[in-house]
Amino acid sequence: MNRSLLHVTSRVATAATVLLFTVNPTIAQTYPDKPIRMVLPFPPGGGTDSLARVILPKMSQTLGQPIVIDNRPGAGGIVAAEIVAKSAPDGYTLFMGSSTGITAAPSLYKLAYDPIKDFAPITQFATASFILTVHPSLPVTTISQLVALARAKPGSLNYASGGIGSPLHLSAELFKSRAGINIVHVPYKGGAPALTDLIGGQIQLLWLSIPSVLPHVKAGRIRAIAVSTQKRSASVPEVPTVAESGYPGFDYANWNAFFAPAKTPPAHIRKINGQIVKALNVPDIAQRLIAQGADPAPGSPEDLARYMRVDHERWKKVISSAGIRPQ
Repeated sequence: MNRSLLHVTSRVATAATVLLFTVNPTIAQTYPDKPIRMVLPFPPGGGTDSLARVILPKMSQTLGQPIVIDNRPGAGGIVAAEIVAKSAPDGYTLFMGSSTGITAAPSLYKLAYDPIKDFAPITQFATASFILTVHPSLPVTTISQLVALARAKPGSLNYASGGIGSPLHLSAELFKSRAGINIVHVPYKGGAPALTDLIGGQIQLLWLSIPSVLPHVKAGRIRAIAVSTQKRSASVPEVPTVAESGYPGFDYANWNAFFAPAKTPPAHIRKINGQIVKALNVPDIAQRLIAQGADPAPGSPEDLARYMRVDHERWKKVISSAGIRPQ
């Protein structure tokens, strides 16, 4: 190639590079320029769906585009997660995942996706404490009394869950491992029938979401012992945490977070993150989440990525030591 042609080629390449870096910011600024699809892993009217509908209208307003909810229930969130993992990484398909479908699922199921590698974290959205409740016939009012009774009569107490591998099951197994107690698992097909049997006295203990049990606690049909998170819940500030009841560091929340497919442009991730964080700082939105038993938990994509790795390792150990196998 002669020098003249080489000089022209170099100038063209330089011009193309300048054009690339000039156009890309413009593309980022115009995002989004069409509706965004938000895939939710549970059916309409459920807890996750209800939480999402608190914040999505505000996000739609500030982004200037409709956010279309696509409910894809099934397999504890795995169906929805797989759909999003295989979607185009263009910022127009997002996903609100939870602890069960993201960080616990790899240790329970053979997945067609990698929750750590196939998603771009956007931000944690909300955390929901579980509350440990007991039937009033059980002669305990504190965690220490419960543990003492369980140790005195190993295998005689039972606890319910919403099914094998469900958040209710995992929370109880985490507590069992920390307390060193032997209590028997009774799986149900969902939290509602488990709660019915707790009220009826067929079972003795149950971890469940706060909004589900609060009316029954106030009516005296069941007794609240402790909440699962490191800090007391704003929904029931009078109920102590497991951590302050003798088990420092105990912290379990059923969290929800927003994700995009891996390789989604970082500028799009930052823009969505900013809008979610802004919305969660609106007092009315925060109060509506708290009323549903959830505490707002905005953060950076990096914060969520770190939390996911820690949470994944925690459930891997709990599930392995408890010998949990999906049915």
